[in-house]
Amino acid sequence: MRRSCSRPHRQWHTLLQTQKRALLGSLVFVCVSTMQGRAQTSTQENLAQQVQQLTDAMNRTQTQLEQTQRQMEEMRTQLTALRQKMAATGMETAPAPPPDQPAEDLAAQVDSLREQQAILKSQVATQEQAKVESESKYPIKVSGLILLSGFANTQQVDIPSTPTLAIGGGGSTGASIRQTVLGLDARGPHLFGARSYADVRVDFDGTSQSAVTSSSTYNRSIGLLRLRTAHATLDWEHTQAFFSLDRPIISPNQPSSLTAIAIPALGWSGNLWSWNPQVGVTHDLSLSNSQRLRLQAALMDVSDAPVQYTTSTAASTTSVISQPSAAERSRWPGVETRITLLGTQKEDGAQLGLGGYFSPHRTASGTNFDAWAGTLDYRQPLPARLEFMGSFYRGQALGGLGGGGYKDYGYRPDLDEPGNFYFREFDAVGGWAQLKERFSERLEFNGAFGIDNVPATQLRSYADDYTSYYQNVARNRTFTGNVIYSPSAYLLFSLEYRRLETSPVNFPTAVSNIIGVAAGYKF
Repeated sequence: MRRSCSRPHRQWHTLLQTQKRALLGSLVFVCVSTMQGRAQTSTQENLAQQVQQLTDAMNRTQTQLEQTQRQMEEMRTQLTALRQKMAATGMETAPAPPPDQPAEDLAAQVDSLREQQAILKSQVATQEQAKVESESKYPIKVSGLILLSGFANTQQVDIPSTPTLAIGGGGSTGASIRQTVLGLDARGPHLFGARSYADVRVDFDGTSQSAVTSSSTYNRSIGLLRLRTAHATLDWEHTQAFFSLDRPIISPNQPSSLTAIAIPALGWSGNLWSWNPQVGVTHDLSLSNSQRLRLQAALMDVSDAPVQYTTSTAASTTSVISQPSAAERSRWPGVETRITLLGTQKEDGAQLGLGGYFSPHRTASGTNFDAWAGTLDYRQPLPARLEFMGSFYRGQALGGLGGGGYKDYGYRPDLDEPGNFYFREFDAVGGWAQLKERFSERLEFNGAFGIDNVPATQLRSYADDYTSYYQNVARNRTFTGNVIYSPSAYLLFSLEYRRLETSPVNFPTAVSNIIGVAAGYKF
């Protein structure tokens, strides 16, 4: 863009013309006065008076000339500063016209600026017509990640394209684009003094009807399109009120991976990730210029573990009647809280958090049990562009949050008293840790390990060859390492190695080595 500095020069030229006219006027006044004086009298007194008038006029003219000179120097200084500022911002400036440049050249430059302004307005109008609009007329941004992932599994896994458990048997090789993610982000009006915004994310990793064992499992989508996460938030300066479908607030961190999107990395290996409806509030307290204390609390509708026991009656009516989850049968929501110490004002800076979770449950047969957990999460930037982060949990019946080996409890019939059964909710211990190396803004390396464990002494009495493979899993471990390269802001490439070690309580440990590649385009 070319900008003209014609306005300062036009002011300069006008000022010079004004001062010239003032000087000529003073001289004419002196001459006329002198001529009148000579015509009226030739006395010495009149002559002295005329000389005094001439002297005063010359003094006034000299003062005006000095003032004009100072104003010209100030205008030169302002013009030089303006050129330096425009050069610093990358703008190309038009050469300053000389003081005697014709007015036609200045007018031509003004016309050029007006033409460029008209072009800019036209481009803005075109963009205004092309933007996405909502019914509320507030702006909406469309975003997403088109992702192609390839895999090679040395042994059989539960889901070839998004494995979380090793089963044992023949391997598989293939590719998938179902981990593609689409999203909408919206900003809304100010309400009660708060900014409002919302977002939603979907992918194409839905589940077929035949694969769903219960309508109350964590993945309720039937068909290709699947709802992942959603948020709606009111954001004040230090407080945030929200409702969402997302991972629990007691497990905020997430390992880095481009090949594990549909099920986040280290899912069912120490990462409590499952998406559940929540409503809550967050409040930040400033401890110092560099530290904050964050307080969070939320109510949550916890889904059942994806594989669960059902009564024969419930199983026969699942295809017709949607069954409530065990948490919904209890008639009480789950509660989760978290206290976090933030080391810097940045959201991705150092942090240390403690969390707690509690949710009453009731099975279809009327048995009551409680799900609970205590958690620890951390993130610590290190020298040499390193970052260490992770999470740890200890609890009971955590299948609905993504822990406990796909299960909350186990039961078996009492052979001595028909109609009775033994029931037990399972403990769960697990966590994960990741070391990240940001080699540059475009390249990063990640190494991580995660483990989820159900005590074998609790599980052994409820496992047999006729139950689901998931119900027999006592421990699941994942080792992973990847490199993620982003040659531009829109392109992503990754190579990842993953090793799954799954240990059923009544079978040998199954191992599968997985090589994954991914290419993504962000928009």
